[in-house]
Amino acid sequence: MRATVMIGALAAGGLVVAITAGVLTVVQKDQMADAMRVATVSCNATLGPATTGPAGSGGADAARLTDDQRGTVALIIAIGKQRNLAPRAWQVAIQAGMTESGLRSLNYGDRDSLGIFQMRPSMGWGSPAQVTDPTYAVNKFYDVLLNVDDWENQRPGESAQDVERSAFPDRYHRWEAMAAHLIGTLGEVVNATGCGQGVGNLLPAPTAAAGAAINWALGQQGKPYQWGALTTHQNSFDCSSLMLQAYRSSGITLPRTSREQYWAGAMLPVEQAQPGDLVFWAYDRSDPRTIHHVAMYMGDGRIVEAQQNGVPVHIRPFKFTEGGLMAQAVRPGV
Repeated sequence: MRATVMIGALAAGGLVVAITAGVLTVVQKDQMADAMRVATVSCNATLGPATTGPAGSGGADAARLTDDQRGTVALIIAIGKQRNLAPRAWQVAIQAGMTESGLRSLNYGDRDSLGIFQMRPSMGWGSPAQVTDPTYAVNKFYDVLLNVDDWENQRPGESAQDVERSAFPDRYHRWEAMAAHLIGTLGEVVNATGCGQGVGNLLPAPTAAAGAAINWALGQQGKPYQWGALTTHQNSFDCSSLMLQAYRSSGITLPRTSREQYWAGAMLPVEQAQPGDLVFWAYDRSDPRTIHHVAMYMGDGRIVEAQQNGVPVHIRPFKFTEGGLMAQAVRPGV
């Protein structure tokens, strides 16, 4: 029997958020009889086919890889499988390799850095011949990764940084969506999240916390927009304070600004956003430092947001093709 937990119903928006056997659903209140067909999120959200997707998304980035680069990805996955390593390890290696060399075995680099992961013979990674041998390099990367404390529970880019020790630690996050996409299409990851179906996203599916955050945000409809609104009262909001307080209500702490919130969870291709995920807009989509707006995706082509002066908190239709939309969505608490 499938038990359904009703997280809440709000007359203001006519919406219900429910969790049914691990499935989060956002529905119209008067459509509850057939609501399970609307905006459902299975416990194993799929990565989807190898389509290009919006520019800068995981699928689009993957589509631009050359045959040689995809060969490196295939090698990383094959060795990971041979060593019985979890798909999260493959993702860390893909992100590190793309960041360091563009997934190519280079015979040059900064100082004496060489190979896929720009390993330095002078720092004990191996001889020049070894670190430029792709099989050796991938195995050596995994050897070091497995000695990183709690690497399985970190964001993949953080684990890549722990291996590489870069002076620019945030750059590994850039390829998170692409790496997850590649694992789903090249890696044939069956049941990656333990749900027993399909090709798996490495991210846990939305939970009751996402439903609670949605319900809280919906309850603020009609309240005024105020730029720089305080985060300690609930009479007015700007875009990021609405997200902060919504997730605070479900036990998840977010930073204050939209630019900081972009880094406050796991990234996934925006076209794969699910209810509760955050979506962002920027003046320059290639530069997260230009992010100026954040909203909460509700599923079924809708968002809830505090948009601008003179416009109260509201629900509006939403498309993944909107101008300025960042290619990655963020799942808080993951």
